[in-house]
Amino acid sequence: MALFVLFESASGFALFEVKELDEIGNSADKVQESVSNMERFGKVVKLTAFKPFSSAANALEQINAVSEAQLTDDLKSFLTMNLPKTKDGKKAKKFQLGVFEAKLGSAIQEATGVPCVCSELVGEVLRGCRAHFTRFIGDLKEPDLRRAQLGLAHSYSRAKVKFNVNKVDNMIIQAIALLDTLDRDVNTFVMRVREWYSWHFPELVKVVPDNYLYARLALAIKDKSSLIDDSKLGELTEVLGEEAKAREVIDAARASMGQDISPIDLINIQTFAGRVISLAEYRHKLHAYLLEKMHTIAPNLSALIGEVVGARLISHAGSLTNLAKYPASTVQILGAEKALFRALKTKGNTPKYGLIFHSSFIGRAKQRNKGRISRYLANKCSIASRIDAFMDASTSAFGEKLKEQVEERLRFYEDGVAPGKNITAMQAAMAKLKGELGDAGDDEGMEVDGGSAKKKEKKDKKEKKDKKDKKRGADEASAEKPKKAKKAKA
Repeated sequence: MALFVLFESASGFALFEVKELDEIGNSADKVQESVSNMERFGKVVKLTAFKPFSSAANALEQINAVSEAQLTDDLKSFLTMNLPKTKDGKKAKKFQLGVFEAKLGSAIQEATGVPCVCSELVGEVLRGCRAHFTRFIGDLKEPDLRRAQLGLAHSYSRAKVKFNVNKVDNMIIQAIALLDTLDRDVNTFVMRVREWYSWHFPELVKVVPDNYLYARLALAIKDKSSLIDDSKLGELTEVLGEEAKAREVIDAARASMGQDISPIDLINIQTFAGRVISLAEYRHKLHAYLLEKMHTIAPNLSALIGEVVGARLISHAGSLTNLAKYPASTVQILGAEKALFRALKTKGNTPKYGLIFHSSFIGRAKQRNKGRISRYLANKCSIASRIDAFMDASTSAFGEKLKEQVEERLRFYEDGVAPGKNITAMQAAMAKLKGELGDAGDDEGMEVDGGSAKKKEKKDKKEKKDKKDKKRGADEASAEKPKKAKKAKA
């Protein structure tokens, strides 16, 4: 059986025929040995046809199609024209087409009927074709091929980044990661400010326990001896927000047991405190940016579980699309993988929740109900993420209704109040969405309305089937009665 291999290069498509395969053996090891020697490999493989790309845009189009296992018209015509045929146009004796990707081979076989194969042997042959490609094509020089590969690689990478469906999610992932880093660093730095400034004014820690306010006060007070009079009362009141607290700070400074501090040490403390304050203020701005992004990208997930917890789920999953693909059982323990594998290894109890533990619903539930509410909340998070990922319109109507359902479930666990049905909540959300979008929501509402319509259709079919079965049974019974009567006469 003849073997042809399809090689996709940066300059065009090439079709090679593998000859004298029996001489080197039908194994990948033998082919691998012959790849290094061009003289020997040239006897094994022969160039059948070569189709160069017409332009850089055409090369990008063809390679994009190959990477997605799609058969283009150019590639189809190239294969149809150059694969062996008989005089009447039918396919010749048996042959196979070797391809590097099995999915592309399936697409070629489905469209053209050419039998395709993807094996280790084909991979080694294509490796040799790649190594000695310029020797098979006379007019193609090695520098030209390198430039074509570099240009196509840049174009292909830019296209993938530009059309990446998860590129907006990357902003959320980076923002929540930076927010976590800033939380840790700001707390560490503020503790350093408190330890440093406490040598001079130790009583300030008890008066102002808040870290951010402490750093601002250290920057405003500077030397505690400046608080002997009330000259800084207005400035302290502006920082603390109330005059009584400012009076308390001044009184503590007048009776302070701290040691004096030199001007150069005070300058260093002020510089460091200023940096900490700027980091804390940037952290607030980053948090506002994250809230805005979550309301745009995942409004329903944000309305259901909160912006920060929703961003953590998206970050841990890798993207909103990946999170939407996860089942509810995976969403429930997302972030608790170590505890899960440890429990499976030791045959202990598996964790009931992961990142969703930070939701207020889990904290409000009683201990015996935490597992049940986490399972229910994970189910609703899975629904909300799928709506956000695959719905064109941006709305938080579904997330608000899902949140109401979780609230009702909490009341059911605590007081026994029966919760509403899911279809009722979804229909209410669709009605709200139609009110927001007008007639644009009619097509999307077909799915929810179609659910009850499908149920009704199934019910009607079942009733018709039952009637047919009853009628068939009655006909059989009536047919058996005359037979019994004849036997009785006999």
